Amino acid sequence: MKVYQSNEVKNIALIGGAKAGKTILAEAMLFEGGVIKRRGTIEDKNTVSDYSEIELERQNSVSSTVMFTEHNDKKINIIDTPGFDDFIGEVISALKVVDTAIMVVNAQNGVEVGTEITWRNTTKEHVPVAFVINQLEHEKANFEENVRQLKTQFGSKVILAQYPLTTGLGFNSIIDLLSMKMFKYPDGGGKPEILDIPDSKKAKAEELREQLIETAAETEEALMEIFFDKGTLNEEQLAKGIKLGLIKREIFPVFCSSAKLNMGVDKILDFITESVPFSKELPAYTTIKGKELSGESTDPTILFVFKTSIESHLGEITYFKVISGEVSEGMDLINISKNNKERISQLLISAGKKREKVSKILAGDIGATIKLKNTNVNETLSSQKDSDNIVNPIVFPEPKFSTAMKAKNSNEEEKLAALLFEMHKVNPTILVGYSKELKQMIVEGQGELHLNIVRWQLEKLEKIEVEFITPKIPYRETITKSSQACYQHKKQSGGAGQFGEVFMIIEPYKEGVPENKRIKLKQTMRKTSVIPLNVVKGDSEVVLNFRGTEEVNLDWGGKLIFHNCIVGGAIETRYLPAILKGIMEKMEEGPLTGSYARDIRVAVYDGKMHSVDSNEISFKLAGRNAFSMAFKEAGPKILEPIYDVEVIVPEEMMGSVMTDLQGRRALIMGMDSEGNYQKIKARVPLAEMNKYSTALSSISSGRATFSVKFAEYGQVPSDIQGKLLKTYAEGQEEE
Repeated sequence: MKVYQSNEVKNIALIGGAKAGKTILAEAMLFEGGVIKRRGTIEDKNTVSDYSEIELERQNSVSSTVMFTEHNDKKINIIDTPGFDDFIGEVISALKVVDTAIMVVNAQNGVEVGTEITWRNTTKEHVPVAFVINQLEHEKANFEENVRQLKTQFGSKVILAQYPLTTGLGFNSIIDLLSMKMFKYPDGGGKPEILDIPDSKKAKAEELREQLIETAAETEEALMEIFFDKGTLNEEQLAKGIKLGLIKREIFPVFCSSAKLNMGVDKILDFITESVPFSKELPAYTTIKGKELSGESTDPTILFVFKTSIESHLGEITYFKVISGEVSEGMDLINISKNNKERISQLLISAGKKREKVSKILAGDIGATIKLKNTNVNETLSSQKDSDNIVNPIVFPEPKFSTAMKAKNSNEEEKLAALLFEMHKVNPTILVGYSKELKQMIVEGQGELHLNIVRWQLEKLEKIEVEFITPKIPYRETITKSSQACYQHKKQSGGAGQFGEVFMIIEPYKEGVPENKRIKLKQTMRKTSVIPLNVVKGDSEVVLNFRGTEEVNLDWGGKLIFHNCIVGGAIETRYLPAILKGIMEKMEEGPLTGSYARDIRVAVYDGKMHSVDSNEISFKLAGRNAFSMAFKEAGPKILEPIYDVEVIVPEEMMGSVMTDLQGRRALIMGMDSEGNYQKIKARVPLAEMNKYSTALSSISSGRATFSVKFAEYGQVPSDIQGKLLKTYAEGQEEE
């Protein structure tokens, strides 16, 4: 294959809902470009794009596939993406590196959930979009209704570039408004006959072309002046206006196809080669430090890794876009994200599972390599050791579904963990971690289907039987008032014994609230012999003397403030770390439910030791037990994690979604409009979010989507706290 220059390469992503025909459209594009000699089908399980075992079994895409074709002396890189929302991470990573998204619409169904969801992501990433209404050969195809839905959903800038002469079983002709010709395809598709537009259709075609020209003219002042002066634009000016409109997202042209019959595909490829912008014509890639990268092939080499995959015969394959410069086989580069060296041992271009070696790839192009030592998705390779050139990463969505997972055979737990972490490297939307707190392996993803695919891969490919378990909730424990306790640890069993006595006061800690040194001591908490030297007697209060303070930022959130108020040698200073250690041990396994405790201030103000029997273990146990006793008398409360939830839902379904949220103890924070959708903002306890993605999909027929983000910890209602305490007590009895 020849080395393509930067101005000879176009990059597109095929996006849209499931069953829109993206994979078959890609197949037809590769066939038109001569990359394949025969078009495959989903039913025959022989398409270029869907080749993994899971895709062949399910007969739909679960990961993106990088391909290419050649047309009009240009190379077109094609990334075919999945249509289900559970695999949205594959779409987002593709949008990072392409120049234009081709939104494929099923002519039978029109605007679907997948259309809406992927559109939102193109808007977020500011990616140009063109629409292809596919499957026009189907007897239920309704082109006019499709266009109406597109304009209603995505605005008046959705504009026809083509329309079919007829749809349904007799579909074979397309009227093209760019060339003002009709293209009539033979049975079975292929090269069309180029005809004049029939007289009966000319008036409609001229009216639609006028709308297209006017929309294109609005993209630039110079074009508007020509349009006002001459009343039209020539083909070159029209093409310029469409390209500018794509770049600015002010034009979304609509094309026609039957990918199955290979009709209209050639004209879509013509449009891509003529009007889709090159990478250099789009806004520059930026680095994490805000620097703009030129995109010139004469500049230092910068590669951005947007995808990896693992294949049995090759190992790990790394896919990248050349942001600037050029890359050649045998080249040494630096992973400036990690500061390690990598060698490009082989340079490949991909057409699904088939790869072709090339000698060089220039800026704006997409390639692949194998056997990199330590480079993952979102990392930057460069010919220069300059951290200023680290490309801004892909921002993947927060997980929406989580489960605890374990191997049915406990001997395979270690292997399971290793495989899950490998899956995360390939697909960063799969999050994996062992929770020391919950004592569970937690796996998170974009939905139940997403994690069921993970399970399938583990069981079918890796032969590890696993089970899903409802994740425990990471509750927290805290206190609402001050409390006092003392505990004497004494153990005598011959020889040196154990002895330690600790008096302490605990109270809630709140950021910014002043320390309270004036404390009322209960009669039982005062020494019976003399008033300790570390307090000064007031009327009915004592004033604590802070000799030292340690502030502990807890790993699980919140703080522990530990005050040493010992004077007069009641407890030697060397034993205070042991007391703190005992308190920390109990905070790691809270007195109420075994959950982490947080936001507590502790003052150790008195105690007693023995010259022979006192040691660190004695004071650790005394501190631990005194803390536990005080905690239970300090108005203890269980806190639960609360999440900010944003639901984007069609207006007509708002009522059902709101009712469901309220049944989940949600606090509705507000509502906004987003296009033809409503955005509901709520705060919902994590305990109520189990399988919410599945429930929301059922309520909205898959048309609603949501995002979640941790907000804060809040008190659980008293009835729920009672149930949690009872469940924990029963569990302790069983143990």
